[in-house]
Amino acid sequence: MPAKIKGPALFLAQFAGDAAPFNSLPNITKWAASLGYKGVQIPTFDARLFDLDRAAESKDYCDEVAGICAEAGVEITELSTHLQGQLVAVNPAYDLAFDAFAPKALHGKPAARQEWAVDQVKKAAIASRHLGLTASVGFTGSLAFPYLYPWPQRPAGLIEEAFAELARRWKPILDVYDENGVDLGYEIHPGEDVFDGATWEMFLDALNEHPRAQINYDPSHFLLQQMDYLAFIDLYHDRICAFHVKDAEFNPDGRQGVYSGYQPWLNRAGRFRSLGDGQVDFSGIFSKLAQYDYDSWAVLEWECCLKSPEQGAAEGAPFIASHIIEVTDKAFDDFAGGAVDMGQIRAMLGTEQ
Repeated sequence: MPAKIKGPALFLAQFAGDAAPFNSLPNITKWAASLGYKGVQIPTFDARLFDLDRAAESKDYCDEVAGICAEAGVEITELSTHLQGQLVAVNPAYDLAFDAFAPKALHGKPAARQEWAVDQVKKAAIASRHLGLTASVGFTGSLAFPYLYPWPQRPAGLIEEAFAELARRWKPILDVYDENGVDLGYEIHPGEDVFDGATWEMFLDALNEHPRAQINYDPSHFLLQQMDYLAFIDLYHDRICAFHVKDAEFNPDGRQGVYSGYQPWLNRAGRFRSLGDGQVDFSGIFSKLAQYDYDSWAVLEWECCLKSPEQGAAEGAPFIASHIIEVTDKAFDDFAGGAVDMGQIRAMLGTEQ
């Protein structure tokens, strides 16, 4: 019986570099395939691997990209616009930090930077259609996140206006995704205004339940917030269109907890780990996703603070493969059943006339 969840796949963003085999799409896809990956998630913000402007203009270029991946032995799972999506909504407190996500010509020009980012995310919808993809992944950006902890007291209406403005910015983008038949899976992530289930519901409500607003499920961010990441699937499975397989651990002590005391990743109570080295219950996650008929990709996102990316990638493919469930079409006790006999059923229920 074939599995509905596809994989293993690899998000290429953390592996791209200037040295081979990480410096070009042909090289990095061959490397990924050699480790056992069947799919790759492509960062549209890395020109070494992908030209988003060209992809939106040229179906021939997209066919060429798909051909490179097919020749290496992998499929494209989704296009990622995480960095561009972040720039759709930036609180001024983050302007200098997030300038690094945009071309140098746009640094110090927040309005022009946002206009560029919106155009980029829209282009990813068109490029996804050219590639025959039905989903893309990214971030919401953040207007309210600097006011996460309400001290001093937040003025009434601040959060409501932040989410109303998020919706005003994202609805026209999501309409382009709808025109192109593509979902946009937002990675629910601290630092974004949408970082948990409550904020997701606020965002979706502000968008009037836009059908293309979907979720890129990543349990690591929920574990670090001490959320029930399995119950999250129960609540929002109908909106999950993508899945980042990423591990994490949370070890609070007398010195730090969820906020982790401004410590570097290595010394934080909550930190990301390579697959199998953290505390995420992936058996439970894959079971939940299989239960709810999730039929898209399981994509490794590597962000470990200890293990090398090469080792993490090598271990990640067999880890994901071992967790993918071949969904059964049989009941375990079928052998004890018999043919349907309505007379017998009525007799057992005492409903015979």
